[in-house]
Amino acid sequence: MSPIVTVTEPAAGIALVTMQDRVHKNAFTDALIDDLTGTFASLGARADLKAVVLTGYDNYFSSGGTQDGLRDLFDGKFTFVDRDLYSLALNCPIPVVAAMQGHSIGGGFVMGLFADLVVLSRESVYTANFMKYGFTPGMGSTLILPEKLGTALAHEMMLSAATYRGEELQRRGVPFPVLPRAQVVPHALALARDLAGRPRASLAALKRHLIAPLKQRLPEVIEQEVALHGLTFRQPGVKERIETRFGS
Repeated sequence: MSPIVTVTEPAAGIALVTMQDRVHKNAFTDALIDDLTGTFASLGARADLKAVVLTGYDNYFSSGGTQDGLRDLFDGKFTFVDRDLYSLALNCPIPVVAAMQGHSIGGGFVMGLFADLVVLSRESVYTANFMKYGFTPGMGSTLILPEKLGTALAHEMMLSAATYRGEELQRRGVPFPVLPRAQVVPHALALARDLAGRPRASLAALKRHLIAPLKQRLPEVIEQEVALHGLTFRQPGVKERIETRFGS
């Protein structure tokens, strides 16, 4: 079997991390979570790297939580804090560029938004679809979506659980490059090459400074989201929605 997370180094100082679990469409399986966590820990410890690009395969970036994972959340077997993907890019000591070339669903969309720089695809679908199942958003969604997209659009996405093509988000004024899918990774790598021309210590220091307000607010928001899950997962119809609407 091919690795579901691969790392290449297309240029000095740059690591390209590719999620390619084609069986599960880069959903948050235990294997993907473990591989991504280990990969970011390893890359963050390397003194020779200056930037990381995170991407998916073909037309998928990440499809977020698995159906089994949602069932386990419903049953209280774990909370999303126990499987912390949302802060991998945030906690990486060097800048991370999310090349979200493919569909980015629920937690997969949120994970990408925690990167320092984001590039979207015109053709792909982006959604914070938690409320489709009747439970409130998690993984820091209620902090990072307004922070990156603006309050009005973020609230609309979370409340409606609607799907948006990248070209529609571009019309709505998202502050990221939105390019044809084939151009997303090359553009992200160009951004990374530009970063790689700077001293690593300066990049790391500036990133720490820039994300400090976000990191300061995040623990309280996570605590609030976990409490909301304790309430909203108990609402009538949630389990049925997980069983009948998953993947639709």
